[in-house]
Formats: sequence, structure tokens, C-alpha cells
Amino acid sequence: MKIAIASGKGGTGKTTLATNLASYLAEKEEVVLTDLDVEEPNSGLFINADLVKKEDKFKMIPEWIEDKCTLCGICQKVCNFHAVIQLGTQILVFPELCHSCYACSELCPTDALPMIPQKMGELSHYHRNKLTFIESRLEIGQEQAVPLISQTLDYVDRHFPNEIIKLYDAPPGTSCPVIEATKDADFVILVTEPTPFGLHDLKLAVETMKELKKETGVVVNRFGIGNDDVLRYCKEENIPILAKIPNSRKIAELYSSGELIYRKLPEVKQQLDGIIEHIL
Repeated sequence: MKIAIASGKGGTGKTTLATNLASYLAEKEEVVLTDLDVEEPNSGLFINADLVKKEDKFKMIPEWIEDKCTLCGICQKVCNFHAVIQLGTQILVFPELCHSCYACSELCPTDALPMIPQKMGELSHYHRNKLTFIESRLEIGQEQAVPLISQTLDYVDRHFPNEIIKLYDAPPGTSCPVIEATKDADFVILVTEPTPFGLHDLKLAVETMKELKKETGVVVNRFGIGNDDVLRYCKEENIPILAKIPNSRKIAELYSSGELIYRKLPEVKQQLDGIIEHIL
């Protein structure tokens, strides 16, 4: 089963939930936790595991070979992302805009735009006992997270059978990286907080998951602050509340120290039991 943990905004507690839920599940069965927030992964701060392997990840970018080029202009016409443009007698390639669709390269009549690999990030594979942790990290200066997320998901699917529970710590928001991280999930847990900002961004996340036809449940983090608008909204939309993690200074202290909170706070473990009972 593939379970994505997402949210409409950053800072709601996705990583807190993902790392604690994965570690708790791994006490009894095999679990793979994958940090897909490749622009700023931090699940690894809470996972104590041994490095198994590390590998570079690449995307393919066209390289202009001037001697072969006839300046026909086809490459500029077929690029929907303006990554290849013609300026006078020069063809300029902008790697940050390229989506590696191969159109310019495949349609070039003189093979003047061969595709070459460019490093976009790094994938790390960790393991301890029954928990496997996969983390990908985007290179500084790289602007597209989706290709690295896609390759990370392919790595997990290739190396781990369907019987293993897979948890995905998704990026925040509702943009392309979130779509990529959740599109193949069997269930999506949306983490929110009981504040006006939390409700606003939860609504955006719910509408996004509806478009993807994903079954969802909500975890309310920092429960006890704000108001009951999030609870009322979930009731109106028939979205199950999977857990209510209390607003607690002790939780904040443990999190700030890089510790897993369920091991020291029975009330949090009880909330995780409710999540597990619902989704599994």
C-alpha cells in the first residue's frame, strides 16, 4: 500500500507524522519511508539508519553542436517551454527550463541537439531493522523538482515489492511536485492545523486530491489552538478525521531535539493507532 502524507501549506507537521508513523509501523512490519520533499528534505533528521547506497540522479538536456546546425529553427518551434531559442546564428539552450521531452533533439534533421546527462540531485538509501528510508535531494540551482521525484518513485517501485507499506513524505502545497508525489498513492493523509490559514490551504489540498480521485483523511496537528472550523469543514465534506495531535510544548521540545515523539508520549501513540486502524 502506498500512503502519501501531504498538506496545503508548509509547517503543518507532515514530516513529524511521516517519521513517527513509519517508525511505529516498522516495529512490527517492513516499511519504506520516502522523503519526496526534494527541495528541502528533513525526514532524515529523525531517522537513525545505516547508509546502504548513494547515487547521483540525472536529467537529459540538449547540447547544441554548431558545426552540424543549419539554423532551420525547428527546435525553437517545437519547444513548448522556451528552453531552446534561436538568436541570429546562435542556438541557446536554457537547462533550467528544459523538461527533457526530447522533441528538439528527435526532430532536429541534422542531429545538432544530442541529449546529454546533467546532474540534478542525489538519492540516498538507508536501512535499519524493518525500516527502509529513501531520501532525494535536489542540487542547488536546479529549479525542477518533478524529474527527481519521478526517478525516486521509480527507484522505490523497482526495489521494493507491493506487499511492503510505502509512506511518502510529500512536498507542501498543491503544485506540480505534489501532483507527482501523490498521483500513484492508494491513500492520502492531509495534515492541517486548526487555524484560518490551515483551513484555507486544506481546502486547496482537498480540491486537488478530488481532481486526482484520491481517497483522503485528515490529521489535525496542534489540536487545541485556533477554532473548530477545520472539524466542521471535514464533517461537511465527509472527510474522516484520522487523528488529533495535541498542541504541546513537550512535542515541540522533542521535535526540536530530533526525537520521535510517539516513544515518549502515549497520547501520540494512541493517535497513530487510530490512523493505522483506518488506513490498514
